[in-house]
Amino acid sequence: MNDAATTLGSPIQGVTLYSFTRAFHGREYDLEGLIRKVAAEGYGPGLEIIGFSSFRGFPAIDDAFAGRFRDLVDELGLVTTSLAINADIGIHRDRLLNQDELIEYMRRQIEAAAKLGFPIARVQISITPDSMAALAPIAEQYGVTLALEVHADQYASHPRILALRDRYEEVGSPFLGFTADWGATTVGFAPSLLEAYRRRGATDELLGKVVDLWNEFYEAGPPADQADHGQRFGRFIGLAAQNGRPDLGIDFGINGTGLFGPARVDDWLEIMPWIKHVHGKFFGIDENGEEPSVPVRDLIALLVRNGYNGAISSEYEGWHWNYWESPFDIIRDEQAVQRSAAQNAGSRMVTDAAEARTQLKNWLPTTEGAKA
Repeated sequence: MNDAATTLGSPIQGVTLYSFTRAFHGREYDLEGLIRKVAAEGYGPGLEIIGFSSFRGFPAIDDAFAGRFRDLVDELGLVTTSLAINADIGIHRDRLLNQDELIEYMRRQIEAAAKLGFPIARVQISITPDSMAALAPIAEQYGVTLALEVHADQYASHPRILALRDRYEEVGSPFLGFTADWGATTVGFAPSLLEAYRRRGATDELLGKVVDLWNEFYEAGPPADQADHGQRFGRFIGLAAQNGRPDLGIDFGINGTGLFGPARVDDWLEIMPWIKHVHGKFFGIDENGEEPSVPVRDLIALLVRNGYNGAISSEYEGWHWNYWESPFDIIRDEQAVQRSAAQNAGSRMVTDAAEARTQLKNWLPTTEGAKA
């Protein structure tokens, strides 16, 4: 997919409501108000939503609610792109779900995605190749593509992801793919997170050591396996303890190894033909109007060169710690970077709803008579 004959892609601009979690939890907006805000500010046309956090009673969605939701999306000129669904086998206190129970649990969520009009369901990494193979006919039945999220500390060439890719090839269903999360291919520790630690009393000396440690891991490349990942996690904990802030150790470890992935941009080529959706993960915009931790321009160029015509959901993760800046302004500025990068790569981002709807329909597989 990376030869001279490949037609340049035109990714669809979009956003996930996850980016605005702080505003949603703070009751600044209800679900409808937030969707209206997305439309009014031009963050679409693509709209991604997390099922369990946004829809009361999910995955039980009644027909009346589904109808109102779809009417709202149409009214506002938005295009549903991806519904994030869960693969939690620990929903019972006393036991784990068995395979049959998991498949039924996922089936109900896939059915909800179809009813709400989402052509993609984002699946979590905890799903095994066997489970994905078992879910393929269900995805085909409902006409919903299952796009498993490749998220740090995993990366495209990780053995676990390659095992899934190989199973996809064996199954041969166009309804199985991946969601590429840019957090797997970052280039630095987010300055806004360092500022948050500073506001919690961390010294510049300690933060300098945190950055140096992350840079050491970046130079070494992504962890080879979970043991390597665990050792890196432990070094962040040790660093905090050695510098008088053991209370920050777990936080350093979680963010340093699970949020800022050190894989290189070209690593995505390992699974490029199976990438059905993209999480445009980012953490902030600097004074120059750029994202200092995520190589947004290189990532957009890679997608354009390889003919990617799916949606990119801008996913602002900095809301976890950044309470002093508006997530809406930050999304606006990051999407400007995406549009500029696509233009520099000889293409453009699709921002028209009608064009996006047609393009997405052509990009994704469809099933005649699929349930909805």
